[in-house]
Amino acid sequence: MADFGHELWFGAFLTPDAAGHHRLVRQATMAEEVGLDIIGVQDHPYQPSFLDTWTLLSVLAARTSQIRLFPDVANLPLRPPAVLARSAASLDLLSGGRVELGLGAGGFWDGIAAMGGPRRTPAEAVEALEEAIAVIRALWTPGQAASLNGRHYTLDGARPGPFPAHEIGLWIGSYKQRMLELTGRLGDGWVPSSGYAAPSELDAMTAIIDAAAESVGRDPAEIRRVYNVNGHFSGMSGGGFLSGPPSVWAEQLTELALRYGMSVFVLASGDDRDLKTFAQEVAPAVREAVGRERGTGAPAPQQEHTAFAPVTVLDETTRPRSPKRDINALPPAQRANGQRLVLIHDHLRQELAQIRDALEQVADGQGDAAALRSMINQLTMRQNYWTLGTFCASYCRLLTTHHTIEDEHMFPMLAQAEQELAPVVERLEEEHEVIASLLTGLDAALVAMIEDPEQLGGVREQVDLLSDALLSHLRYEEEELVEPLARLNLDI
Repeated sequence: MADFGHELWFGAFLTPDAAGHHRLVRQATMAEEVGLDIIGVQDHPYQPSFLDTWTLLSVLAARTSQIRLFPDVANLPLRPPAVLARSAASLDLLSGGRVELGLGAGGFWDGIAAMGGPRRTPAEAVEALEEAIAVIRALWTPGQAASLNGRHYTLDGARPGPFPAHEIGLWIGSYKQRMLELTGRLGDGWVPSSGYAAPSELDAMTAIIDAAAESVGRDPAEIRRVYNVNGHFSGMSGGGFLSGPPSVWAEQLTELALRYGMSVFVLASGDDRDLKTFAQEVAPAVREAVGRERGTGAPAPQQEHTAFAPVTVLDETTRPRSPKRDINALPPAQRANGQRLVLIHDHLRQELAQIRDALEQVADGQGDAAALRSMINQLTMRQNYWTLGTFCASYCRLLTTHHTIEDEHMFPMLAQAEQELAPVVERLEEEHEVIASLLTGLDAALVAMIEDPEQLGGVREQVDLLSDALLSHLRYEEEELVEPLARLNLDI
């Protein structure tokens, strides 16, 4: 096991939640703007709350220009491989060669069967995937009409085409031995997820893939290693895999790249700031560290980033820090008490994401109205503006209440219980005042927008400022207070 020298890619893993379709499009365009390389979308066609993955990928391809896209991974039992081959080739042509194809043998067989799909045994699922790979590659290969006679899939004189704009990689999602061996023999890539294949399990898995590749005369380096990951930047250092500041993430992902040849890291997160941090802090650090080990001396590439907020209102470099202790040394009940703060903050993050969704819906309505809408449509759009204003007002009240509770209850208790936290508490209180002023600015922008719909840009700017400041503040607060709250067993 070793580094195979592939170019490092970093990406975003999106859940195709139909209720958040505006957010999905926004996050995809944001991922491209901040310099990420690839977007993966999970595929569960039997989920009624999900958008169809292939339809979503097509929309995202139309709304972006550089970032790569792939189903992570396509549910083969509900997607006939001949149709999948033509769909992938078509989107690759239309997107300028930006598509890769993740393939999965299937799972959740009750859901698949409910949609009219086959219910396969593990052995049958592996066999069907092998046949599907042959079908897909036959239809991507110029030449005579293709014929294949398999147990699960057949081609009877199907003419190849259309042909992809570039050589699409077949990336296989696999965990068990037979699937791993299939990946080594036939796959262009391997797509595990850290939730099902922890870093400690990668050694044995990669050994199976590499041995299978060599058994058929393949170089294991031909197989891209793609890792779906998730984690928390707000965790304490030493708290496990991808839990801690960006430097911890960079160190751990660098080890995976050099030890197991992982070269594509796809982050599952609905938090915009996490994706920005992943792109702007983690990815350059990993590229630089791997470049040094490869002897290329390649510096981290300088990306042109489009940040949400044109102004930074909180200076993160001047924040006081308290001594860190290992939260994992505490009993589970105490650790859970500290995590209550994260749960409260997660609710605030979700509400902030809903504001952005509402803002994008308003923006889409404004675009439509610009092309000679009727008076009724104008009134409908005006109602959308009022709805956004009401939502933001409710959120502002919620956030202000949360900060008031902290300032009057939790912060004094912390400062009294542990003197070394006093500078941190003082800084957090100061940042509450900054965020309060941003809420006032958002309210003023909403009033201006209701009076003049052309002022939507002012609301967007204020939401960007609030988002940048609030997410930074919440992360700082968690980094400094989760462990003390747990250790001191304070009631929040």
